[in-house]
Amino acid sequence: MQYLLAGLGNPGLEYERTRHNAGFRILDAAARKWGVEWKPWQKLGVYGKTTVAGHDVFLLKPHTYMNLSGQAVSSLARFYKIPPQRVLVCFDDVSLDVGKLRLRGNGSAGGQKGMKHIIEQLGTDQIARLRLGIGPKPEKFDLVNFVLGKFSHDEEQLLEPALTRAVCALECYFQDGLAPAMNQFN
Repeated sequence: MQYLLAGLGNPGLEYERTRHNAGFRILDAAARKWGVEWKPWQKLGVYGKTTVAGHDVFLLKPHTYMNLSGQAVSSLARFYKIPPQRVLVCFDDVSLDVGKLRLRGNGSAGGQKGMKHIIEQLGTDQIARLRLGIGPKPEKFDLVNFVLGKFSHDEEQLLEPALTRAVCALECYFQDGLAPAMNQFN
């Protein structure tokens, strides 16, 4: 069975370690552990393929900028005939404390514009997602400036083990399914 694992973020060095690129960082951690090499995907991003728990898994990092992430995700999903029910999207969540994980099988975008675009492009909200906490946003901070800002040293210390846990959650998802992964990692 084939799956698409997408991590959301913005391309370019200026965004590399920003909060909004948490999805990219999850995929980078997974790619390192699973030995995935990145290749261009139709000028829309980079992708790689591996096998996890007997499933073919395509990893994708869209380079269309966050708000247009659905272009790359829908393009790869259509090309490899992967239905939305076998797409899992990793992204940041400002409403969760730094390092907290939340896995869900469906639902609204919750204000995350990249996920909103993916839902629009795939035509359903029945898409699994793994959210990595990057918050809370300080009260006087502008949301855009906060998510495009870099993690503090202390936050980075929380983030590193969270990325390891996120990869374990993905492995559990592919091995055992959504409900067991939610029970273990939420």
